[in-house]
Amino acid sequence: MLHPFLQKDFHIKWTTLTPEHIETDIGKALDEARIAVDAVAAQESPLTYTNTIAALDEGLETLNHAWGLVSHLDSVNNSPELRAAHNAMLPKVSEFFASIPLNEALWETLKAYGVESGTEDLSPTKQRYIAETLADFREAGADLPPEQKKRAGEIQSQLAELTQKYSENCLDGTNAWEKIIIDEKQLSGLPKSALDAARQSAEQKGKEGWRFTLQAPSYIPVMTYADSDVLRKEVWSAYAAIGRSGENDNRQLVRQILDLRHEFARLVGQENFANHVTERRMAASGQTALDFGDEIFQKVRGQFEKEAEELRHFKAAKEDLPTDHPPLLEPWEVGYWAEKQRNANYAFDEEALRPYFPIDRVISGMYEIAQQIFGLRIEERDTSKVWHEEVKFYDLFDSETDEHLGSFYADWHPRESKRGGAWMNYFITGNRDPSVGERSPHLGLICGNLTPAVGDQPALLTHREVETIFHEFGHLLHHLCGDVEVKSLNGVNVPWDFVELPSQIMENWCWERESLDRIARHHETGNTIPQELFDKLLAARNYMKASANVRQLALGKMDLELHIHWPDSAEKDLDAFVENVLQDYSAKYKTEPKSNVFNFSHLFSSPTGYAAGYYSYKWAEVLDADAFTRFQKEGILNAETGRDFRLKILAKGNSEDPAKLYKDFMHHAPDADALLRRDGLIV
Repeated sequence: MLHPFLQKDFHIKWTTLTPEHIETDIGKALDEARIAVDAVAAQESPLTYTNTIAALDEGLETLNHAWGLVSHLDSVNNSPELRAAHNAMLPKVSEFFASIPLNEALWETLKAYGVESGTEDLSPTKQRYIAETLADFREAGADLPPEQKKRAGEIQSQLAELTQKYSENCLDGTNAWEKIIIDEKQLSGLPKSALDAARQSAEQKGKEGWRFTLQAPSYIPVMTYADSDVLRKEVWSAYAAIGRSGENDNRQLVRQILDLRHEFARLVGQENFANHVTERRMAASGQTALDFGDEIFQKVRGQFEKEAEELRHFKAAKEDLPTDHPPLLEPWEVGYWAEKQRNANYAFDEEALRPYFPIDRVISGMYEIAQQIFGLRIEERDTSKVWHEEVKFYDLFDSETDEHLGSFYADWHPRESKRGGAWMNYFITGNRDPSVGERSPHLGLICGNLTPAVGDQPALLTHREVETIFHEFGHLLHHLCGDVEVKSLNGVNVPWDFVELPSQIMENWCWERESLDRIARHHETGNTIPQELFDKLLAARNYMKASANVRQLALGKMDLELHIHWPDSAEKDLDAFVENVLQDYSAKYKTEPKSNVFNFSHLFSSPTGYAAGYYSYKWAEVLDADAFTRFQKEGILNAETGRDFRLKILAKGNSEDPAKLYKDFMHHAPDADALLRRDGLIV
């Protein structure tokens, strides 16, 4: 096929998207995009929305789509050939996109139209998009003098290359380590699910015994259940070393990325990168985001310190050590002893839930819930033409009108060619502008690295993995239910401290009996979770919740401190800087752990990403805790409430101010203490 990456097919022909086409196809898309940009820049009066703002978006659509496919394959099907082709074109693509807001002629045309646009009869959404577009350009340096514009473009191009290398180092560093164990006695404490998965992993590599890796489904059970202190230490040490040495060393890259981000922020008139990132988000400044986290921290600090002390006492008592001054724990002991303590306090072992969460039942149950409360219908389609045999494809319809709203791919299990974590993204934003033509469906995707199937047994998930599926599905619904006439304001294209609301609110349905009965069925008997086990799950829900809150707050604080205070600090050592700013946010250990700054893809695997925005998770958690109270009052499967959420939040994207959207749904401003009440940390 000629130019496979440039095809506009809704049903993407994945088998044709091979590395040898990338350079030619992306080169052609770049040429066409340059012509489109030049045409808008040269546009003469009368200037209209159609021949300026809309024409620019339309001119970039092919390149955005094609490069999105390349980037996606780099995330889910990495290979030496693909990586080389991707990295060969990355500087050119980055340089082009960085050049757009720095194009003087284009900027003059858009500014001129911005002044004249008041004479057009435009919808409020299009008026908002004009303002957002002009703000985007200014934020990227459009008003800078020529020499500074040149430097701004260079910085963005450098950041694209450095962050791509950082991401590759994280993937390669994770894949570089494995542990083969032959003696089963060393695996005491590990549940059968972990042993079976490790045995299968070894067999797949043609090895004897049990194989453990640093991928989450392998790493977490070892840290939680393995009785061997030696094994836990070895695995923990290997994970902590990712990005810190050898050919996958990210230490210098992080310093370069931070320096470039700070330079760019100062170039465009901001005091620091955090202010640059947050200015148009709900927080509005880096300091406000810092203060937000600190306010929560001060409320939970006492309970956090108490939880750490209680865990030390628990371990000391179990090992017949003095409990008046219990010794500090090692960092590789915390997960293990916390699980022991939770079991002792609540007689609850999360592994007891795993048989009730076969992945297919979880997903079909989640779809049932979404269909009922949001007025949707989801149907699985043929999956013969996807990027991996495990990928599934679905269509999503409005259940009342039968309109095909969108479709999506789902790819849930780890592979060595696939980056870690879980995420949602999109390939196509459908048309919702009646002045342009007929409505068309959206196309998105969700990916994860969840426990895979073992032998003939289905993939059996942990409760936390179930929450992950619901979380990413919430992001996906934000895109697929989007009903915004401007594509660039649809779905997840909202301020990043609002984007986690649709995802995090979905996790609440993983804790309610009525909804759990839809998703949790024993893989052999079909029975729902026994009431006794469900009661234990709820009782243990807020176990060490202050510690969990502080961990998230610490990551958010580290991110903000790096992007506010690190550049102007006299500190030379990043680890020392992070240790200093987080000294109150960490329990004391015998061996003080280093930060995860060199293996933290959220912050450093793209030019911006979640950089100076990791606080968004906690910010949106406050929103979701408050917003879910409406479902609790009106019925967690109440279709009227769900439809209201769909129409007032999911469908609206960034067509209106997020604070207004939230108030439209809840009829009040967010309750700042809703999260802490849900977590049992205040009454």
